[in-house]
This record gives sequence, structure tokens and C-alpha cells, in this order.
Amino acid sequence: MLMSLGLYVFGMNTAPFETLKRSTQSRWESQNRVGKGPAKQFLGPGDDTITIDGALALDLTGGPENLDKLREMASSGKAWILTAGTGEVLDAWFITSVDETRSHMYANGRPRLIEFAIQLTRYWDDDTSALGRLMDSLP
Repeated sequence: MLMSLGLYVFGMNTAPFETLKRSTQSRWESQNRVGKGPAKQFLGPGDDTITIDGALALDLTGGPENLDKLREMASSGKAWILTAGTGEVLDAWFITSVDETRSHMYANGRPRLIEFAIQLTRYWDDDTSALGRLMDSLP
């Protein structure tokens, strides 16, 4: 297991990923001052995003139905607990986009390769009603 989002497991038989990029921002407000540079005030954490890039080699890995499951999870409007393969719990995240590129087609139009990118954004709210039900995240 590379990682799980809810009970959806990223692995060789589902959607193995090659890279994971995380971007964490902080919020700072600027206040102009006369005769001085602007004063800055820290407001707290900002957006925290993760981009997961990978490829499905249909003869070796999971197929496009795994990306469809992630799209279904995204359209639920729910956030999911993200857990690293090491067991580290990374809090709740929601899926903001699932992109795919199909290439190396067979004669019937079936792709040999599907490259994908999944964008996650951290869910900061305390409202637990927006968390997804684990059973709804099964592939």
C-alpha cells in the first residue's frame, strides 16, 4: 500500500502513483503604513494541497475504473482521511480534480497507458458531517 484515502488504497492493483507533491501555504495580511513598509500579520494556515501523479499500464496495474471511483468520491462532496503507507494519518482531504491522459492505443481504441493526476486539498473544517463514509470509498 502506497497510501489510502478513506478505504480507497493506492497500490499496484488500483492506481499506483509515481510522485506526490505537497504545497503548504500560510496566510499573511498586509497593512500599509505611512513612511514605512507594510506591516504583516499572520492569520493562520492557508491552503494545503497534494498532487498525486501516476500511470496505469493496463496490462500490469488497475484500470480506468479506479479513476472512476476517485471521481465518484470527488463528486460526493465529502472529505476523506488520508493515510500514508507508513501508517501516518495526514488528516482529512477532499478531491478537487482527477485528470487522465490515455495513450498508446490498441487497434480497438483501448489504451495501453493512462497517466493521471489527482489533486487533493486539506479539509480544515471541524464539521464531521462532511467526512465521507468509509464504505463509500471502497474501489
